[in-house]
Amino acid sequence: MKIALVTDAWQPQVNGVVTTLVELVRELGAAGHEVHVIHPGQFRTRPCPGYAGIDLAVRPGRQMARQLDALQPQAVHIATEGPLGWAARAHCRRRGWRFTTAFHTKFPEILHAALKVPLSWGYALFRHFHKPSAGVMVPTQGVLRMLQARGFRNLRGWTHGVDTTLFQMQPQPQVYEPMGLLPRPVALFVGRVSYEKNIEAFLQLDFPGTKVVCGVGPLEAQLRQRFPGVRWLGLLPREELARVYAAADLFVFPSRSETFGLVMLEAMASGTPVAAYPVDGPLEVLGQPACQGGALHEDLQQACFATLAVPRHEARARALQFSWAEATRLFTSHLVPVSQACHEAAEHCHESVIALTSSSSSTRS
Repeated sequence: MKIALVTDAWQPQVNGVVTTLVELVRELGAAGHEVHVIHPGQFRTRPCPGYAGIDLAVRPGRQMARQLDALQPQAVHIATEGPLGWAARAHCRRRGWRFTTAFHTKFPEILHAALKVPLSWGYALFRHFHKPSAGVMVPTQGVLRMLQARGFRNLRGWTHGVDTTLFQMQPQPQVYEPMGLLPRPVALFVGRVSYEKNIEAFLQLDFPGTKVVCGVGPLEAQLRQRFPGVRWLGLLPREELARVYAAADLFVFPSRSETFGLVMLEAMASGTPVAAYPVDGPLEVLGQPACQGGALHEDLQQACFATLAVPRHEARARALQFSWAEATRLFTSHLVPVSQACHEAAEHCHESVIALTSSSSSTRS
């Protein structure tokens, strides 16, 4: 299948959405699909206000139309609600093409935290964006129920995975040489140092040992100044990040607004258990009602102490239940043909395969 994947989040950005899409594209290619990623690097861009390192396309409508028309995809998936997402949405509607979308990030919460934009306004805008979508892919059942309650329709349950080869199990916390020997336990946070991550809840914990932060973002400078006792590692390549995960005694995930939280799976795949609040992303990753691979509590400090008792092999076992192969299978099952002609061609191809299989079976018998 020829798939157009439209996203405002792509390399060199470093975040969970980019990781998800990169892994998805790799798996789709391995499965024989032809994927064309339309991303900001193909357009004139400008920095996103307040978010250094994130560039947004400027007036991409005409170029988007040319690219999609030249491509003539069999399926269009719009991964984000940024300028490229709106441009692709508009062109698909002009052409009468069907398309799917995804709800990766709770941007209304980010806008509320950063600019005090009322949540109802943000969700009204996003509801309008996703309304014409033939299927809105959502990574957790909790977020799906929340969106249903806010009037979203055509929601489709999805999931994510983890690279268990890159993030390898370590039976005991390792020593990450650039940090040297640190007082233990080592509590790790990985992610953007930004409004929606609620990182201060982690930094303010009265917890023994050492706190380590790996990531950059708009709040980094002021938080570095306020919390000088924290080890700040900045942005690291993924191979180095895998070594940092393996050096931690526990991973702390303080966000209350994540739709999933891939970093939790990466830590758990390394054998590092997770402490978090009992909210959408952690409930999906650690499981409910039985929590595996970490601890959940409304008191984050209590969650941290409970996490220290979680065996590392249990965290790894839980991470192994998530695979990119399964996430990709679900993704392709939710895609829709852009037009009725494509739909009929796909049905004809499906019927031909069934007929061929039946004929082969009859011949053998």
